[in-house]
Amino acid sequence: MIFDTFLGRGVQRPFTSLTEQEILALAISSEEEDGRIYADYAARLRGDYPSSAAIFDGMAAEEHGHRRALIDEHRRRFGEHIPLIRREHIAGSFARRPVWLMANLDIARIRSEAERMEADAARFYEEAAKRVTDTGTRRLLGDLAQQERAHERHAADLQASRLTEDARGEEDRKARHQFILTWVQPGLAGLMDGSVSTLAPIFATAFATQNSWTTFLVGLAASVGAGISMGFTEAAHDDGVISGRGSPLKRGLASGFMTALGGLGHTLPYLIPHFWTATAIAGIVVFVELWAIAWIQNRYMETPFWRAVLQVVVGGSLVLAAGILIGSG
Repeated sequence: MIFDTFLGRGVQRPFTSLTEQEILALAISSEEEDGRIYADYAARLRGDYPSSAAIFDGMAAEEHGHRRALIDEHRRRFGEHIPLIRREHIAGSFARRPVWLMANLDIARIRSEAERMEADAARFYEEAAKRVTDTGTRRLLGDLAQQERAHERHAADLQASRLTEDARGEEDRKARHQFILTWVQPGLAGLMDGSVSTLAPIFATAFATQNSWTTFLVGLAASVGAGISMGFTEAAHDDGVISGRGSPLKRGLASGFMTALGGLGHTLPYLIPHFWTATAIAGIVVFVELWAIAWIQNRYMETPFWRAVLQVVVGGSLVLAAGILIGSG
């Protein structure tokens, strides 16, 4: 790091130190980068979200138009050679997230990221216009600032012309389906496993020992261990490429966290020293957990409510009863 700094790598210049030529060069490289990002978004979304892809194609075309106008202005004032200067060279400059980090974001987050990019670009042009003295350059930068501020309205116009209600509905359905596959389904499986599978060992320990602290330790170990196991299993058995279920890391986190949470829900009451008070509260928590699972199945997995109740509440109650009977014996 010392040698990098000494050689000039890793040292950023203040924006106020830029010459007018360098400001134009920075604007040109920034527009080029933004145009490529929008084109990448369009390519990434084209298969599943063709209407939104068309919106980003339009935004990419507009950024390339800005770039051509800036190049023409640079050629008028400074000639053909454009110095190499990028955002990362300037202290405090807004940075763009690499597109590959956005690969698993849903369509709403991608649209939000595009809005942030336009707001950043508008602020840059507003500040840049204050730093130049040439009337033509200042007018161009001011016009670009206004265009970037209006880009959200431009995107709305594109949506009105290209993103019909039917297309929007279809894209929203696809986004919801992806959310269910990536987050809800593994999270629900984890919650069911953590809530139901830990009932028998926790309540068997509770009634066998009638000791709150011992029961808490057993429940904690079972919940954390199950969470780690379920998380690794979910992440390792499917990379999401063929199944389309999304990032294995996200699915593993959802499954592992919800598994641990499911077990900890009826474990934490045993922090109460009085055994029967803790057991009564744990029983209430179990009741709430099982009905919550049935509700999630009905809400997101479209399982008929009473079938979900039969599968989860009745099944979980049988597991609970088995644990109590084994512990009491």
